[in-house]
Amino acid sequence: MLKQRVITALILAPLTLWGLFGLSAEHFIWFISAVVLIASWEWADLSGSSTLGRVLYPAAMGLMLYGLEQVRTPELDLNILIFAALGWAAALYAVSCYPKTPFWSSTSARLLMGLAVLIPCWVGFVELRTSFWLGKDELLYVLLLVWTADVGAYFFGRRYGNKKLAPKVSPGKSWAGVYGGLFATSVLALFASLYWQLSVLNTLTLILITLVVTAVSVLGDLLESMVKRHRGLKDSSHLLPGHGGVMDRIDSLTAAAPIFVLSLKLTGLTL
Repeated sequence: MLKQRVITALILAPLTLWGLFGLSAEHFIWFISAVVLIASWEWADLSGSSTLGRVLYPAAMGLMLYGLEQVRTPELDLNILIFAALGWAAALYAVSCYPKTPFWSSTSARLLMGLAVLIPCWVGFVELRTSFWLGKDELLYVLLLVWTADVGAYFFGRRYGNKKLAPKVSPGKSWAGVYGGLFATSVLALFASLYWQLSVLNTLTLILITLVVTAVSVLGDLLESMVKRHRGLKDSSHLLPGHGGVMDRIDSLTAAAPIFVLSLKLTGLTL
């Protein structure tokens, strides 16, 4: 298993970095759309769709992303990101109430949940890479934020993780891990503010945004874990040997990317 994980990571890491940073803005949209379409295929399975549904759902997702790209405006993107924030508030309620499943237990409800997760994620990444006031620095920062949160959560969780965060959803996660992630990303924000030579006010704003996005990224992970547990699945698929599926790799980013962009828009912070 470890050998599989290492080999997959060695192949996947450079491919991902090339797709995120090496492509033109237009080709980046195609790249991130492909990632979202694969994730939507996995989500159809997590939703309990039939074999036909697993074909039709990503096809419908592709048509929606294509149509959205044709009509996108800053105002529309902002509305979608605001909707995403409301959606993640509903996700927090669902996770906290699990195993009670009053509003998302049906296949159709979970398919709609997938749209609410993946479309704002797509908008967030497209904004990060193609917006005239955002760019590669912001994209790199949100990736580093999620990775740093994972590292902090791992080490703090192993050392101090006695009190579980959501044992019925993800038994391995602890409150200590959350605090470790928040601490680690706060340090990241401080170093980033020094690199970007931000003012004191903008540094405090960046730290606040970072803490919010870190917390929401944990929720992204928990939401997918909840849906997998409801379906009795360990991984979203087996596309990535040793790593599960694409959704397993981007679950935190599905929440982090749109909320990060929304926070920058609402605060007017430029990095």
